[in-house]
Amino acid sequence: MLKLKSFSALLAPLTLASMMSLGDIVVNSFLSEIQNTAIAAPEMTVQQKIDIITKSKGQIGSGDQLRRFFYGDLLPLGVQPGGAGMVVNLYNKANDITFSYCATYDVVVAVKKGKVTAFLPSEVK
Repeated sequence: MLKLKSFSALLAPLTLASMMSLGDIVVNSFLSEIQNTAIAAPEMTVQQKIDIITKSKGQIGSGDQLRRFFYGDLLPLGVQPGGAGMVVNLYNKANDITFSYCATYDVVVAVKKGKVTAFLPSEVK
């Protein structure tokens, strides 16, 4: 006849180990779902991008915004005195808007609707 006392001594550690393993699997499966969830911001419209650049013109880093928002879509129209020496007028054909950009300080100094080859000197200082 088997002694129940020796069997229960063996059963308790096995039960405990099994519960810990199952608990770990359950917790990790739920945590991985929570951790891998990414919330993407809605894409900005072109007008929102233009408004952001217009609002931040003259501030350092606005040139970076211009390149990020309109990468590959800007055509140089001309160079004129302004900013910290010279500014480049960049035209976006898709949105019919011209930006005046000072590379020395990486700033957009003027924004105007249409194809503008030269801004007024007061607009690009």
